[in-house]
Amino acid sequence: MNKRKSLLQGLPAALLCLSAAVLIFGAAISIYAQNPEEKHNARPQQAVPAPAVRANNTDVVKYSYEFSQPKFYVKHIVIEHDANGRGTVTFERLNEDVPVTEPLELSPDALARINTAWQALRFLDSDTNYQADKQFPHLGTMKIGMERGDRKRVAEFNWTNNRDAEALINEYRKAADQVILVFDIAIARENQPLNAPKLMETMEALLKRNGLSDPRQLLKLLQDVSTDEHVPLIARNHALRLIKQIEKQK
Repeated sequence: MNKRKSLLQGLPAALLCLSAAVLIFGAAISIYAQNPEEKHNARPQQAVPAPAVRANNTDVVKYSYEFSQPKFYVKHIVIEHDANGRGTVTFERLNEDVPVTEPLELSPDALARINTAWQALRFLDSDTNYQADKQFPHLGTMKIGMERGDRKRVAEFNWTNNRDAEALINEYRKAADQVILVFDIAIARENQPLNAPKLMETMEALLKRNGLSDPRQLLKLLQDVSTDEHVPLIARNHALRLIKQIEKQK
């Protein structure tokens, strides 16, 4: 009888121990299920599949233009840009050893004209020699290049009779002239304000001969010049006249 009573008295304690063990085991399972590290180790997430990345890389296109004539005031120009028309213009001037690199952002209209010329050339699928029979090395050497994936081509000439190649280099020349002009105006406003009137004259001359990539990109700059008291009044007034000229061309 005493032995049975002892067993009955110990039963609640045993049940309590068993319940605690069940709870601890359940908590361990729950913690394991919620542990992100355990889930990542068991099944790592995958990013973009490798074949898709390689396919995208083959679609990346890079364009380049280079001009060189050691005796010219602007003796060397290199333009590099992507399919969106964003890139850089690097130029060197006579008697200056350090090149200047400025950002390039072609306007949609300018980029469309450049793309039309590239497409007409079928550049990567062609081996056409754009050099004319006559040589004019004193006018400078030009190089145009395109790169897409593993395919790359550069063509060099100093004069061409190919209309599409000529249209292309003219567009790049305009883009370079515009970027260099903007750079010179910025320097004048900061350090050489007396140069501003001459630069306004240069801009007007380029406007008259359609020598700028897209004059509308210069409207904000001209507005700033027109209110900049650091530059001579004649330059400010000239900037206002240039604004009107550009707006008439829209």
